[in-house]
Amino acid sequence: LDKQKYGNEGVNRGMARCALPQMSEDTIKNFINQISRVLKKSGHLFLWIDKFHLCEGVTPWFINTGLNIVDLITWEKHRIGMGYRTRRKSEYLVVLQKQPLRAKDVWKSHDIPDVIAEKVIGIHPHAKPVGLQKRLIESVTNIGDFVLDPAMGSGSVLVACEETHRVFIGCDLLNSNENTQLTLKEAV
Repeated sequence: LDKQKYGNEGVNRGMARCALPQMSEDTIKNFINQISRVLKKSGHLFLWIDKFHLCEGVTPWFINTGLNIVDLITWEKHRIGMGYRTRRKSEYLVVLQKQPLRAKDVWKSHDIPDVIAEKVIGIHPHAKPVGLQKRLIESVTNIGDFVLDPAMGSGSVLVACEETHRVFIGCDLLNSNENTQLTLKEAV
């Protein structure tokens, strides 16, 4: 919380963010390896990363997985956040694809911009944009397909799946979290 003085998130949101467990580098690598193992050929992994990991690089997470970075989407959150120097107003979504790399006949929507501005409404401290996730899910899956979110947090992918008629499978590091429970109840 001492670092929160560099942001304007407020005490409640700051405490909620601090209460969330962070995945270790080994956990992230293990998730990515297992996702790569079960992902269909030419399937996609959408991975949210922060500015630190964008600058430091995430390539070591994908070594020997058969996944390649094929795109990057910037989400402008309409909210200023943390930062020692500049204040974060964006998050980044790395788009990975399992080999063989193909866009034709795999990626259906060709009008998704690489910078999306979408305000998130919800009480979870790491809620993600449902509208963007819906567009991405519709772009790479069909009605009735399975979508997995192993770090479901606020349940935004669940909402996107329900609204696009996909089958959602999800879990999170937390067994129970009041914020997540409230958001999921609102979503269902």
